Amino acid sequence: MPTIVYDTGALLAAERRNPDFLALHDELTAARIRPIVPVVVLAQAWRGGPQHQISRVLKGCDILPDDQHIGRAAGVACAASGTADVVDAIVLATAVRHQAPIVTSDPGDLTHIADAIGVKIRLYAT
Repeated sequence: MPTIVYDTGALLAAERRNPDFLALHDELTAARIRPIVPVVVLAQAWRGGPQHQISRVLKGCDILPDDQHIGRAAGVACAASGTADVVDAIVLATAVRHQAPIVTSDPGDLTHIADAIGVKIRLYAT
């Protein structure tokens, strides 16, 4: 696995000190795998103040800005699936671009979007 994408639920699992998520993150970084966090995911999870666990996890991640291609792909995914959840659509578009699985607390919504655009994606539930 060259990389993996974290959604907002993954960062919130870190903040809750979810032992399964933290163990997965530590295993990934020990294997020199830098998870991808789309910047909109960070914006959705970050609430200011000390968020020590999220900050610790982010040190081992690559925060990716969104671009025109991801924006367009996410828009198509929203239209096809009938959802307005742009963050989930961006997470999915990012995973498709990088051919990466997603760590998520919301596998149902991501599966719905993936099915609507005809892609298969591997999901790890937090």
